[in-house]
Amino acid sequence: MGVDSGSELDGRNARRDRNRLSVLDTVLTLFREGNLRPRPEEVAERSGISLRSVYRYYSDPSELLRSAIVRHLEAVVPLLHFHAIGQGTFEDRLEGFIDHRLRLYEAIAPTARASRLAAADNDAIGDQYRRRQQTLRGQVEAQFAPELDALPARRRRALTAAADALTQLETLDYFRLDAGLSRRETREHLRLALGQILSP
Repeated sequence: MGVDSGSELDGRNARRDRNRLSVLDTVLTLFREGNLRPRPEEVAERSGISLRSVYRYYSDPSELLRSAIVRHLEAVVPLLHFHAIGQGTFEDRLEGFIDHRLRLYEAIAPTARASRLAAADNDAIGDQYRRRQQTLRGQVEAQFAPELDALPARRRRALTAAADALTQLETLDYFRLDAGLSRRETREHLRLALGQILSP
């Protein structure tokens, strides 16, 4: 294979990679617009990439959705990390936790909705969805360990579950979309409720 042939192959590979990412970014755009189960036909039309190419990159709609969800979650991984978790006064930890959870929600809410919808039909997405929930629950346990560890086991389990349910992304969706609360109002609701549940 000559130099020209190698360059041509490299060019085709680069174009294919760009097109694959363009397809996934189009899916994420549709998520943000409220289309949580975009069909390959919609993605092809919106991205300007042929339907045949979309199916060549992603063999079925489930793989397409899963790949888009993975791409977005990989991009927001830094937001999942909680620095200095469990450190500081209760008030500092409470404020820091709420700020962290709201930033995460704002970054991934549309993809989280699509993931929740697809989880029932796709085992890989379902596993990923459950791991994310467990990660968020673990953050509650670690951030408020001084308060929770001081409680009898039964009460600790109950209050951990309550705090976890209150701060999962699905609950934040309820506050913001169903109840129509602003970010400031949502933050105040969380501060008051978590304070009541967890304060020493």
